[in-house]
Amino acid sequence: MAGIVLRDLVKEFGSFAAVKGIDLEIHDGEFLILVGPSGCGKTTTLNMISGLVEPTGGDIVIGERVVTHTEAGERGLGMVFQDLALFPHMTVFDNIAFGLRVKNVDAGEIRRRVEEAAEAMHIAPLLDKRPGECSGGEAQRVALARTIVTNPSVYLMDEPLSSLDAKLRVDMRTELKHLHEQLGGTFVYVTHDQAEAMTMADRIAVMNAGRIEQVGGPLEIYRRPASHFVAGFFGIPTMNFLDGAVEAADGAMEFRGAGLTAPLDASVDSGLAGREAVLGVRSEHVLVVDADAPGATPATVSLIEPLGDATLLFFDHGGPRRMVAKVDPDLPVAAGDAIHVALDTGNIHLFDAEQGGRLN
Repeated sequence: MAGIVLRDLVKEFGSFAAVKGIDLEIHDGEFLILVGPSGCGKTTTLNMISGLVEPTGGDIVIGERVVTHTEAGERGLGMVFQDLALFPHMTVFDNIAFGLRVKNVDAGEIRRRVEEAAEAMHIAPLLDKRPGECSGGEAQRVALARTIVTNPSVYLMDEPLSSLDAKLRVDMRTELKHLHEQLGGTFVYVTHDQAEAMTMADRIAVMNAGRIEQVGGPLEIYRRPASHFVAGFFGIPTMNFLDGAVEAADGAMEFRGAGLTAPLDASVDSGLAGREAVLGVRSEHVLVVDADAPGATPATVSLIEPLGDATLLFFDHGGPRRMVAKVDPDLPVAAGDAIHVALDTGNIHLFDAEQGGRLN
């Protein structure tokens, strides 16, 4: 197995810079996910690691070897893409065996390794079928088996689950995580789906406009986002944001925005007083409180969305944007009700109003 190091990696297409000098270390044996919106550079980065795209600048190191200008077939990588690219005229066995035959592996060894891979992916009964006779999930497993049978040092995956239905995607997320634990290999996985990133990754690299905004564990990314962009990208529903300023009041710090004033945690630097900022707070940290509670703000419920285990409560509070709270499903409230809300001061995020970087 092998780790990967990207050093000042750049990719330009004419005058357009798709990847703008990123640095990233992917540890040997970890499951790292590159996540971000369409056009952020994540697939281009993966393609440079694979050797399918030539970098404009920078270096790629796999294991102890600089492979920046090494051919894709000489990098010892296994790749699974959104388009599974299975050969429709071949059986499942022959699809899995294809890479081994190209390498002139002995027929007996091919059969042993194909059968082992098929058992690992729970598709042994399908070996005599053709891809057209397989379901979407089965075809996905065939593509994975075709990859693991060659024993690559690194596994690269570009949105391999995006064509599956919602339930099957959830099932396959579990399968992929289990597969990673079985193989112990280095996985680099690209997706725009934050749920995939949160549930599967050991670490997440969040990309935006060709740059990496933050690298960290799933809970670190969720609980302490490094920027306004990262905070808004993760979480369902998306984080609540309020424009305003940080002010000093009676020896304490508070945030003052349109329609809402919130006390800030004592850890907030007093040097931020007078600074324009964006306050962010997740829906589970917006509390429905009594009118006399500290920081209570009057609001009117505009919409309710029951989720079963929780209820999303959308409300107007006098500001320009409606906010949402995630509350107990048994809370007796209906659209049009007057309520009071307060923010959990220990879970308020402050971001620079212009650059978007984290302030607290």
